[in-house]
Amino acid sequence: MARAWSNSGLDLLLDLDGGKGHRRELEGALRAAIREGRLRPGTRLPPSRALARDMGVGRGMVVEAYSQLVAEGYLGSRTGSGTVVVWAPGSNPSLEPLRETDEGPPIKFDWRPGSPDLSSFPRREWLRSVRRVLSTVSSSALDYGDPRGSEALRVSLASYLSRARGVRADPQCIVLCSGYSQALDLIGRTLRDQGARRVAVEDPGLLWHRAILQHAGLETHAVAIDADGIPVSQLTPEDAAVVVTPAHQYPMGVVLAPSRRSSLIDWATGNDTLIIEDDYDGEFRYDRDPVGALQELDPSRVAYVGTTSKTLAPALRLSWIVAPQRLLRRLVTAKVLADRQGAILDQMVLNDLLVTSVFDRHVRRMRAQYRQRRDQLIDGVTSRIPGVHVEGIAAGLHVVLRLPQGAPSEAAIIAAAFARGIAVQGMGFYSQGAATAEQALVLGYGRPRGHTYSSALDELIRLLSDLLVS
Repeated sequence: MARAWSNSGLDLLLDLDGGKGHRRELEGALRAAIREGRLRPGTRLPPSRALARDMGVGRGMVVEAYSQLVAEGYLGSRTGSGTVVVWAPGSNPSLEPLRETDEGPPIKFDWRPGSPDLSSFPRREWLRSVRRVLSTVSSSALDYGDPRGSEALRVSLASYLSRARGVRADPQCIVLCSGYSQALDLIGRTLRDQGARRVAVEDPGLLWHRAILQHAGLETHAVAIDADGIPVSQLTPEDAAVVVTPAHQYPMGVVLAPSRRSSLIDWATGNDTLIIEDDYDGEFRYDRDPVGALQELDPSRVAYVGTTSKTLAPALRLSWIVAPQRLLRRLVTAKVLADRQGAILDQMVLNDLLVTSVFDRHVRRMRAQYRQRRDQLIDGVTSRIPGVHVEGIAAGLHVVLRLPQGAPSEAAIIAAAFARGIAVQGMGFYSQGAATAEQALVLGYGRPRGHTYSSALDELIRLLSDLLVS
């Protein structure tokens, strides 16, 4: 590992893999220095021109590296203060907003993936359910209760997951959590307490989820996916579990092939390991009926995790684990130690939405809207920008736009978009190194608000056309 030294106003020692002076190496070195705490929040980085001179590289490479890390939430840029570190260990760069700076306009149109259309949250229906719950709930129900959460909601969820996702769910084996992050953390801590050392994860995938597992005391083994999902042959006996998104891989958008679904179950059975199924947007499939949950094939080997973050809103912090029986006792103990129990009133409201079929109607309505949005995005891009390929099945809330050869880098496109008040994200943000290095954008068509979608799409296509059409 080569080291590069800069003393342009700041003693800056960076580890560059290979020492070839590539932009991705510089990005990785800066990212690692920030994540490890060697570059702390508020630290001012050298001007791009000075750092380029000290390292013997082109200034454009440094500018692109800085721009990429600004887009990821690691750095901020402000007139008069230069480029500064804004991320600290323990925070989540994937959830950080793009920094509004004095050098560019505020974000007008946000195309980053990970969120539904929050303007479509069923406010009136939620309020009616709140009133109904508060008018009927007993005083005793407001006391400390079962750490697994509301029994009524667990019963309703078991029914809903069975008919909508094919999950074989016993209400007694459902643990309600505060979002997917807590669910994954609880499973990770439970595995560690059982002696696990390493968990396999998909690459590309959410870096934040890897950070959660690592914080729980586990190593992560990044396995590069292909067109059929995760290659089971790349898993090893050292992997105590594997985290997968079989219905709609995040972010590549492929579905786990039927042969690999069965092979994955066979691997877990043969190695006495666990499969963690992240069914983050399984309700949203547009070209056919949704693919059923992997958990159905063997509930004893799969911990199924679902959430309302895509169907309703991330702010609700409502998720659930359908746990294998052998994992349940330790998982409940971990939940007690984490927060004793979740927000019962919100659980009661969600239960009311389920039993009155309001939740189903909302999902059907949003499924139609997101399908229309996806079609509009694909039609607009493919008809006006030659050479761009849209990848991924017709599902979920995002698409992958594979950039043509000779196109500007992801970082350059992200920076150009930011200058116009448009937020986009590149595939490089999700890769841990094993995945393909081909350039692509990951665009979330759920995030733009309903009444602004047409304008947001026009601006996005205009930006891409300016950058990619010669």
